[in-house]
Amino acid sequence: MTDYYRLPLEYVDDPHALHDVLRAEGPVKELRLVHGLKVWLVSRYEEARTALSDPRISKDISKGGWLFEHHADSNSGKRMFDDVLNSHMLNADQPDHTRLRKLVNKAFTSRRVEMLRPRVEEITKELLDDMEGTVDLLDAFAFPLPITVICELFDIPTKDRDSFREWTTTLLTYNTQEAVAAAGAAMSQYLLGMVEEKRKAPGDDFFSALVHAEDEGSRLSEMELVSMAFLLLVAGHETTVNLIGNAVFALLRHPAQLALLKEKPELIAGSTEEFLRYEGPVNLATFRYTTEPVELGGVTIPKDELVLVSLLAANRDSARFAAPDELDVTRQAAGHVAFGHGIHYCLGAPLARLEFEIALRGLLSRFPDIELAGSPQELGWRDSTLIRGLITLPVRLGP
Repeated sequence: MTDYYRLPLEYVDDPHALHDVLRAEGPVKELRLVHGLKVWLVSRYEEARTALSDPRISKDISKGGWLFEHHADSNSGKRMFDDVLNSHMLNADQPDHTRLRKLVNKAFTSRRVEMLRPRVEEITKELLDDMEGTVDLLDAFAFPLPITVICELFDIPTKDRDSFREWTTTLLTYNTQEAVAAAGAAMSQYLLGMVEEKRKAPGDDFFSALVHAEDEGSRLSEMELVSMAFLLLVAGHETTVNLIGNAVFALLRHPAQLALLKEKPELIAGSTEEFLRYEGPVNLATFRYTTEPVELGGVTIPKDELVLVSLLAANRDSARFAAPDELDVTRQAAGHVAFGHGIHYCLGAPLARLEFEIALRGLLSRFPDIELAGSPQELGWRDSTLIRGLITLPVRLGP
């Protein structure tokens, strides 16, 4: 067996240092992830955009799922989600992707997102009212805000929301195959029940709209509904949780930038793009694989190889962004790939932006003296192939 370079354990805590090395060596490198899976990792901006949109680099997990075990050196590389949670548009190519996205777009309209603004502001105020002293900002604010919003959007009862957080944390953080399978099965069964409930008694909620969405006679199957609900529920809160957490952590380590936003809160909306670029909520975009040899930046990736695109690395490429390791809330950061690129661009990006702007504006207005409670070096990052997020974020809110 070929002895490929393996990402070190420290990669989880500081991926940027290694990304600098990888970009200097070339746009793409064949290597093993921390837990053993062999992939081709794309780290430069131009090649990342190409890989995210090239139809020869497939997302169809139903055809390429066997590659996970094929390229693993341990059980950790096996595909652990069952088909019920894999049959969504993020794992589909054309023409299936177009059919699925059109149906979801009929339910998840920009009008429906903008209508959420007053409720997001209300939830933000309630959470801030309950905070005082020293808190874990993730537990007290960054998690409950988006999970409340997405669960209300899907009409998920309040009593079940802790279960959703537990399931998604298990699924997106490195765990045993048994733990991931159990969490996936529990979520699948729950969502199957919700589908049946919304079929019999639809309401004025997004889940009901999804169940009954129709386009030219086409509707989502039961498996597609469960899988799509899983995707939107998970992506709908995890992205915002880590966007809020990473941004606040970055600001607390850059006091001049924090002072600027407090002095000029009108900059907050535009600064969202810089926080997405600087320390986005997703490191590695979801898995892809080559259906034929593909050349990226002079490097040829053979057929039947797993491909991962580092959105973090692409967004710190100096060929695209000047002084990429500097946080600048006034930067014009449009063009970043934090939400992906091409047909799989994140459907929930407008909701994440809306929640983040309201959250950061509210937090800095209510607690202008917020500061870290402890050393930045003491904080750990989640052990996840996909997510870039802190485990905890202890802060002192001030007087």
